[in-house]
Amino acid sequence: MNFNVYLDDETGLALNRAAKQSGASRNALIRQALDEWLQRRSTPRWPSDFLEFTGAPDLPPFEVTRRELAPLADDPLA
Repeated sequence: MNFNVYLDDETGLALNRAAKQSGASRNALIRQALDEWLQRRSTPRWPSDFLEFTGAPDLPPFEVTRRELAPLADDPLA
């Protein structure tokens, strides 16, 4: 599929510089940028590093320290 994209002079020059530095074509850079933008706007997802994190092996689970907290005397949001 083909599209015409009109850029202001400053953006066009920056695209030319980025293409020259990367060795990729301007079209390839535009496709990559558009793909990344569309992925970010799709269904939000947690990063895989976060989802795969199982905790630090030398630290106790967070829930253990919560049990040691004293209950609140009054509800601060009431």
